Amino acid sequence: MQIGLLGKTNVGKSTFFSAATELVVPIANHPFTTIKPNVGITYVRVNCVCKEFKVKDNPIHSICINGNRFIPIKLIDIAGLVPGAHKGRGLGNKFLDDARQADALIHVIDAAGATDSEGRSCAAGSNDPLEDLKFVEEEFDLWLASIISKDWSKIAREVEHKIKKLEELLAEKLSGLSIREELIVDVLKNTKKKPIEWDENDIISFAKRLRMISKPIVVAANKADIKQAEINIQRLKEYTLAIPCSAEAELLLKLASKKGIIEYLAGDSKFTIKDTNLTKEQMAALDKTKAFLDKWGSTGIQDVINTIVLKVLKMIVVYPVEDVEKLSDKKGNILPDAYLMKEGSTAKDLAYTIHTDLAENFIYALDVRNKQRVGADYKLKNNDIIQIVASR
Repeated sequence: MQIGLLGKTNVGKSTFFSAATELVVPIANHPFTTIKPNVGITYVRVNCVCKEFKVKDNPIHSICINGNRFIPIKLIDIAGLVPGAHKGRGLGNKFLDDARQADALIHVIDAAGATDSEGRSCAAGSNDPLEDLKFVEEEFDLWLASIISKDWSKIAREVEHKIKKLEELLAEKLSGLSIREELIVDVLKNTKKKPIEWDENDIISFAKRLRMISKPIVVAANKADIKQAEINIQRLKEYTLAIPCSAEAELLLKLASKKGIIEYLAGDSKFTIKDTNLTKEQMAALDKTKAFLDKWGSTGIQDVINTIVLKVLKMIVVYPVEDVEKLSDKKGNILPDAYLMKEGSTAKDLAYTIHTDLAENFIYALDVRNKQRVGADYKLKNNDIIQIVASR
């Protein structure tokens, strides 16, 4: 799974990326800090089933801290957009192309309105974040439309002469964008015009609807700690799914935690100071961060990640095991894996996720909670612990 970070330049995408992945990337108060996309690993935070079963787990590919399971996903920070990017302006549409493999997008916005349309710093409140949101969506739509419209007359003729269906041709054209044919079919349902009758506006309208369903966006309303941000956050929430956050606060907390100054876990609503020998400047920074947590409930960074994966993409967590009694794999690792599966996935889908051979030789699955056998078409539930039984 891959989540992309979109947004205009100089709104805090690199800080968000660092806060979410704890990797060191260039951070500066000027446009185009990110010229090449940064790819890192961030984590979805969920309650682990280890507490329910009162076992001490030892995950292999994820992390469990005090009953909180952190499941890795890929995060790509795409360099900032400027108006006209789809035409090659600024650093061009390469930014949009970098987002093509993303399953969903986080749009980082300067909720305080302290960055103009070109990514230059300005007085807080002087820029409209809602316009920033609309312009990035438009740039993405126009970029997608430019791909669809290429050789459109040829596509229209093939459909007209019933050589291929429109959804098949579009699926081929968009195969590199992780857009499945069934999504294209869904968007085309209410389309009454024949492809040969489509004009530029029809293609742009289709591109917009396809983007909304194939590349869903969650807005990270960044810089929510600045006074002018609050009213803008309300306006953003009326328009789309927006979550107030402060990437700077999250980054500060994680760095302080790494140094042993505080005790803090990503997504927590509070932190505990461990070092009693802090400077006035350090205490002032922590006090400011505490005030933000008290107001908003968290820094918002983990909320954004969890929302886009669990709520927007509708993923559930499933724990496969080999030993039903010990809840372990064959090496004795307890609850070794936690897989993010699409809601509606089956036991056979889980088998394929683990290994192709396991799926091809599938006999049945076992629901560890009730010790009942289930078939290949059993629909997985969140927090299921499943044993896959296959022929050798």
